[in-house]
Amino acid sequence: MKLQKKAYLFAFAAIACWSTIGSAFKISLRWLSPVELLFYSSFTACLVLLSILLVQRKLSLMRNLTISQILHSALLGLLNPFLYYLVLLKGYDILPAQEAGTLNYIWPLILVLLSIPMLKQKISLMSILAILVSFAGILIIAGHPSVAPQPAGSTNPGALRHVEGVVLAVGSALFWALYWILNIKDKREAVTKLFLNFCFGFFYTLLAIVLTGTFRVPQWQGLAGAIYIGFFEMGITFVLWLNALKFSSTTAKVSNLIYLSPFISLILIHFTVGETIYLSTITGLVFLVTGIVWQQYLKR
Repeated sequence: MKLQKKAYLFAFAAIACWSTIGSAFKISLRWLSPVELLFYSSFTACLVLLSILLVQRKLSLMRNLTISQILHSALLGLLNPFLYYLVLLKGYDILPAQEAGTLNYIWPLILVLLSIPMLKQKISLMSILAILVSFAGILIIAGHPSVAPQPAGSTNPGALRHVEGVVLAVGSALFWALYWILNIKDKREAVTKLFLNFCFGFFYTLLAIVLTGTFRVPQWQGLAGAIYIGFFEMGITFVLWLNALKFSSTTAKVSNLIYLSPFISLILIHFTVGETIYLSTITGLVFLVTGIVWQQYLKR
């Protein structure tokens, strides 16, 4: 099999997995709170990544870690999975899955903006226009007044609850962009550092559950959803995507394929979660992805 064909197979496998996650988040949150879902899914991810390290015979790399590398992983684990997923899942808990998942795709543009002060990168006028196109998509999606059903006894008006969900969904992208920038500077082997990051993230989540006294034995539906998310969102899919990049002749041949994911995700959300897909979501997503792809084209 040609290497490029192998790269496409790995890329499409990763995209297929990621496309199901919006539905998995929303369905699992019917049975678990955001912090509970993160607790069980991050634990699953730790087991999956540990298994990958054992199969690849890379676990011995953990012995060579320095104190500074461990502290760096402690910081990265705070950003992702802890803060990123906790904020994102809270956004999913409030908004329809189609809106929360789509708004989260703003992270590549936040990454560009953060790279200006943090990586000393310059930005052109065309890049600014591309960013504005994507932000127009965010406004279109956020302008839809719908919200997920409110909890019984909630005193938070629907409009305020919608704004809160939008802020959380977009805010989660900030944590991911920060994580991405700090991760770029970390030259350790990819799966090894991801495993350590998730170990710290799981510890922070465990600490949050203990301090808030929210631990409970989950129903099997919630636990099954958390295991699915831990395996396909946080664990194996990352390795699939790394292999896609590894075998591809150029990164560009597979990197833009990732933007198929939100469109496929909308179809799955409609049929699995039962949401009616709004025209504003589709229109906003087109603006959002157009701006991101334009920005990446300018970068190349």
